[in-house]
Amino acid sequence: MTVIALDVGGTELKGAVVADDGTVLQTARRLTRPERGPGAVLDTVLGCATELSGLARDAGSPPRAAGIVVPGLVDEATGTAVRAVNLGWHDVPIRDRLAEHLALPVAFGHDVRAGGLAEARLGAGRGSDSLLFVPVGTGIAAAVLTDGQLLTGALGAAGELGHLTVRPGGDRCACGGRGCLETVASAGAVARRYGQATGRRGVTAEEVHRRAAEGEDEAARIWAEAVHALADGLAAATVLLDPERIVIGGGLAEAGEDLLGPLRRELADRLAFRPPPRLLRAELGDQAGCLGAALLALGLASGGVW
Repeated sequence: MTVIALDVGGTELKGAVVADDGTVLQTARRLTRPERGPGAVLDTVLGCATELSGLARDAGSPPRAAGIVVPGLVDEATGTAVRAVNLGWHDVPIRDRLAEHLALPVAFGHDVRAGGLAEARLGAGRGSDSLLFVPVGTGIAAAVLTDGQLLTGALGAAGELGHLTVRPGGDRCACGGRGCLETVASAGAVARRYGQATGRRGVTAEEVHRRAAEGEDEAARIWAEAVHALADGLAAATVLLDPERIVIGGGLAEAGEDLLGPLRRELADRLAFRPPPRLLRAELGDQAGCLGAALLALGLASGGVW
């Protein structure tokens, strides 16, 4: 048995044909190019799905189901992309459109929650049913796994850790608030704040990390402030959710122990009354969302959770 998996991002669409043992058999990537309009993005998704379905059939294993995950605000019950700003999607019934296009049952979910599911089943969270998956990239989000189940929340917005206020009165966030975690600790914020402090434009968070490691004072300050803020956010999430593990993913996790080492110490300081959760680096990289979509599809095809 095979399934089709699709992870729709603001920049890139990742697709795969996945076997029922979790093996990735075929992959495909497409630029989403949202500047073309929401309809064109949807056409790209459907075209990629058609190609992957054809590859599976040509290999003698027609797909039994498909899974698709998207960013933004989603309604998983109705299969609707409620608001995906980076894609220009508003109230798009993506599950029904894909199901009609492929003539297959389709599982639908949120990209970060799907990534958390994949890390829990296949990555750094293996063996744990209590997990907080936190991708730290251009923005910050989280997936909450408790008792082996993904938490979605009343509005489907559970896990918006990046919009937790950690610096009241701080920088304005894209969400409209001030001092959100995302304005200090995301990769985008690290790069922006370094540029504001030094006047050097176009320096990435990766470069800020390198300069901090080499001893540049301003880079070290920006990096340390990001770690402090991230520890504040993770401490608050730990107090509320009590995860057994916290898995850090996204671009900032590429810093490895330069991020995780001080973050473990800062988190332990903030949780003096209890042991901190295990803090681990994600293992699946940018494939987490696509693999999560595959797990959702495999669960649908098999009549249960894969």
